[in-house]
Amino acid sequence: MIKKISKEKKRLIIGATGASGIPVLQKCLELIKEEEDYESWLVLTKSGELTCQQESKLSVEEIKKLADYCLEPEEIGAKPASGSFKTCGMLVVPCSMKTVAGIHSGYADNLLLRAADVTLKEQRPLVLAARETPMSAIHLRNLYDLSMIPGVHIIPPMLTFYQKPENIDEMVYHIAAKLLEPFGIEAKEYKRWNGL
Repeated sequence: MIKKISKEKKRLIIGATGASGIPVLQKCLELIKEEEDYESWLVLTKSGELTCQQESKLSVEEIKKLADYCLEPEEIGAKPASGSFKTCGMLVVPCSMKTVAGIHSGYADNLLLRAADVTLKEQRPLVLAARETPMSAIHLRNLYDLSMIPGVHIIPPMLTFYQKPENIDEMVYHIAAKLLEPFGIEAKEYKRWNGL
């Protein structure tokens, strides 16, 4: 009898902070779940949990169940805290300016910030769905500095209209698809710009 060797899934760390944008987080987790070659490792901060209660129809526990694995920010010794834990990168969605500042300065005092720090030092893709408006000079400086690091993608969840969205759900889907693209995930309904 030939034993079938199971293929190891690509691990994607998802950080979620207290900034506005929980529906985008939810859609990203749903899209990852559709990909049989990927698994999600969610780190949801306490501020993120408060924003979940404000912005989502799902409970915090329901959102956590969308991830394959869910870790607490206090679990500083968890697997994503080490570079020897192989991942395909990290997405922070939504990403607060406090988190941007922490990543920028290397202030890794919780698992989310430590996982981002590891992602940078291992030169893996790091996508930040930076959420704030208007942005101060400090926000812009921090984001600019991070954007100069190879592999860092600053992708604010901005609305686009070229795909002719008919509702908010379609807009959220489009943004989530753009956030996942740097990790090799191609969302089925993602509408690319095809020129005029």
